[in-house]
Amino acid sequence: MRLFILSMIFLFTLTASAQKQQNNNSNAKPKLVIGIVIDQMRWDNVNRYSAFFKSKNGFLKLANEGASCNYTLIPYVHTVTAPGHAAIFTGSVPAIHGIVGNSWFNNLTGKTEYCVEDKSVSSIGSNNQTSGKMSPKNLWTSTIGDELKLSNNFQSKVFGISLKDRGSIIPAGHAANAAYWYDGESGNMISSTYYQESLPQWATNFNNLHKVDEYYKQGWNLSLPKEVYEKNCDDDVNAYETGFYDEKVKINFPFDLTKLIGKDYKRLFSIPQGNNLITEFAKETIQNEHLGADSITDLLTLSFSTPDYIGHNFGPYSWESLDGYIKLDEVLADFFAYLDKQIGKDNYTLFLTADHAIAPIPGFAIKNKLPADYYVSADLAKDLNSLLTTNNLKKELISSVYESTIYFNHKLMDSLQITDAQLTNLISKFLERKPNVLQVVNNRNAALAPLPQLIREMLLNGYTPQRSGDLTVLLKSGVIDGYPTGASHGVFYNYDSHIPLYFYGKGIKKGNVNRMSYMTDIAPTISTLLGIQMPSGSIGNPILEVLK
Repeated sequence: MRLFILSMIFLFTLTASAQKQQNNNSNAKPKLVIGIVIDQMRWDNVNRYSAFFKSKNGFLKLANEGASCNYTLIPYVHTVTAPGHAAIFTGSVPAIHGIVGNSWFNNLTGKTEYCVEDKSVSSIGSNNQTSGKMSPKNLWTSTIGDELKLSNNFQSKVFGISLKDRGSIIPAGHAANAAYWYDGESGNMISSTYYQESLPQWATNFNNLHKVDEYYKQGWNLSLPKEVYEKNCDDDVNAYETGFYDEKVKINFPFDLTKLIGKDYKRLFSIPQGNNLITEFAKETIQNEHLGADSITDLLTLSFSTPDYIGHNFGPYSWESLDGYIKLDEVLADFFAYLDKQIGKDNYTLFLTADHAIAPIPGFAIKNKLPADYYVSADLAKDLNSLLTTNNLKKELISSVYESTIYFNHKLMDSLQITDAQLTNLISKFLERKPNVLQVVNNRNAALAPLPQLIREMLLNGYTPQRSGDLTVLLKSGVIDGYPTGASHGVFYNYDSHIPLYFYGKGIKKGNVNRMSYMTDIAPTISTLLGIQMPSGSIGNPILEVLK
């Protein structure tokens, strides 16, 4: 009898201990994870602009109270929007997750594809069917959100929000409750029937507020005294800036946008208030979809597209770029305060990073005696046509030229009995004589290219036979695949591939990580925090230094 009682006491103690441990584990998980991507942000932006931020509650809150990973790199090329968002939320690279660019030439179908196009679905929230026929079907692997849902029999809620379709759809993943993006034709936040048959009433109510008209009435005015921009930026107006592509908008501050009201909703992409629309819609999503309202962890992904348009149009050293980040900092500070109040300061975990960075506009660089130039893919295609014609070869041997990548027409090559090696040698010798070209690499054999190992690995990580080209034309530092006006990105140089990475909130340890980390480490870090399986194609490592 005594032995029985002792056994029961031991069993009770063991059960209570296990229950306590289970409760502790449950309490350790945040109610909501927020993944924020700044579309086109250089690692050095916070350092450059920190003295001008109006408070310490935006970017500086993350830098001072969270974990800062100061040497985070993108481990592949091409460093553009869609592959960046895919890598962040899958922990993988284009060779595995399949998103090799914003668009690509499909070697199997012989057609150009957009990264999130899906003709089997329809637009909801707008009559513009072109902007709504989108889904994540072209993404080959799972995401953080997919694995989170799998971990609890799909009880977690996952939403993606961005101005860009690819900035919301890819991060949200395959099993998301919904992804929402902006339609420049109607001025509405929209989605597709991949997720649901119609917009929820709260989203329709939000669209009925016509917030874009309100933003246009505000215009774009400087946040700081004019002298700050004169001292810390390039000139306000430069011939090498692209501007707004619109004769209705003048080319310097302040920008009067009232003429666009009710007529041109596409300009929202290029003004700071685009960030306001995203955070206001995010608040509505959190409140109406009850994100973070119970003990089951939810995921919200936000991608701020406006910095990318501002950077392309005006360059990273412009008045517009500085002012855009000052205003974005205020938007983030307001959103963080909302999260503290709505979710609870100790109930959410947040990370902020970028999908890519940006090179200086060549005109700006040349003015300041830095190496720079441009070589447009259209000019590259013309040069190749001329080369083939001169050598009595059909110009159709090249199927496509896109973002410095050359696609061979293998069917025609086979019929003409031209080998890969022959065409590669001909093109390489021709292009490598051009002053802006560093080297031409055969993608399938990139491991053997006479380049540093890091660059070879970036090329291999960005290649998949079904969607990648045969040759990559590597341009010299400062040379962009673009036009004489505006800036661009997409290459392996640090100005494009060195990105910011901050973690903040529940389960995060304050401090700096001053070792090399990679974009692909983000997903395994969040997976480790949540105690869930890493996404299916993840090749990254958890950054354990940031976790408590």
